Amino acid sequence: MARPLLDTVDTFTRLAGHNRVAMLLFRLGDRQAFGINVFKVREVLRRPRLERMPSMHELVSGSFDYRGQTIPVIDLAAAMGYPPLAAVDTAHLIVTEFSRSVQGFLVSDVDRIVHVDGAQMAAPPPALGYGSRVNAVTRLDGDLLAIVDVEQVLAAVNPQQVEISDKVQQAAHGQRAGNRRVLVVDDSLVARTQLADLFRKLDLECLLAKDGAEGLDMLRSLATGPASEQVNLVVSDIEMPSMDGYALTRAIREDAQLRGLRVLLHSSLSGVFNEAMVARVGADRFIAKFQPEVLATAVLDLLPA
Repeated sequence: MARPLLDTVDTFTRLAGHNRVAMLLFRLGDRQAFGINVFKVREVLRRPRLERMPSMHELVSGSFDYRGQTIPVIDLAAAMGYPPLAAVDTAHLIVTEFSRSVQGFLVSDVDRIVHVDGAQMAAPPPALGYGSRVNAVTRLDGDLLAIVDVEQVLAAVNPQQVEISDKVQQAAHGQRAGNRRVLVVDDSLVARTQLADLFRKLDLECLLAKDGAEGLDMLRSLATGPASEQVNLVVSDIEMPSMDGYALTRAIREDAQLRGLRVLLHSSLSGVFNEAMVARVGADRFIAKFQPEVLATAVLDLLPA
C-alpha cells in the first residue's frame, strides 16, 4: 500500500493551506472509523512477527526489523480500550514517522484515504468517552470519524522531558525587559503542557488556545486592548480541527492589526513539504516537534528585542 500513498502525495499537498487534510482510515475492532494524517504514514503492512522483551511498556506489542531499522510496535487497539491485536494474525501495521521517530501501530483493518475539511472537525464532546487520545471528530458519509492523537499515545509510551541548557536560560533572563507574551495554539494537551512548561523556564508569559479558530479570536480580541496585553509571538501546531496552522497563519497575515506578528509553526510533521508551506503562508519559522533546545532558541530569536 506504500506506493499508492506516495503516488498521490501531490494531490494531498495541494490541499494544505486550504484547511483540508488527507486521512488514512482504519478500524480497531468494530465499525467505528478512526483516522491518521497521511503525511504521518510511511507504509501499511500485515502484522509481522514481533519480538518482545518483558521490560517493554504494556502498550508495546514488540519490535521488528523495518527496512534495516528496529522499530517498536504499539498496539493502538489496546491504547484505545479495544481488545489487543498482538496475537491477531489478520491485524495490520501502520508504519508511521512523526516527532522525529519511526514506529508502528497495530490496527484491526485499514480502509481508504479520504479528504477531510478542517472546518468540519471539532474537539470530541467528553460524553463520547474518547479521553485525550482522540483530538478531533467529524462526520464522513453520515458516520462518525475519530482522529487519533498518535502523539499522545507515543508520549504515553515514551515521555519526553522539557529540558534546556543553562546557556539558553541565561539568554532568556537577559531578555526579560518589556512585554513578552507568547500564544501557544495546539489541539494536543500533551503539546500544550510541554510548551507551557518550556516557556515558564524562559520566563515568558504563555497563553493557550486549543485550535486555530480559538487562537485567532484571542489575537483579535487582544489587539483591541492595551499594548501590555498583546501577544508578541504565536507558536502554532499545524494539524488542528476547526482551523489548522497554515490557515491561521494566512489569517494573521491578512489582518491589518495582526500581520506584523511573528509566527512559528511547530509540528510533528517534518520535511521539505512543511518548509515550502511555511514560506507560502508567510510563517517566520518551522520547528519539528519536540526539540526543547532548538525551539527555545528560535523563540528567543523571534521575540522583539
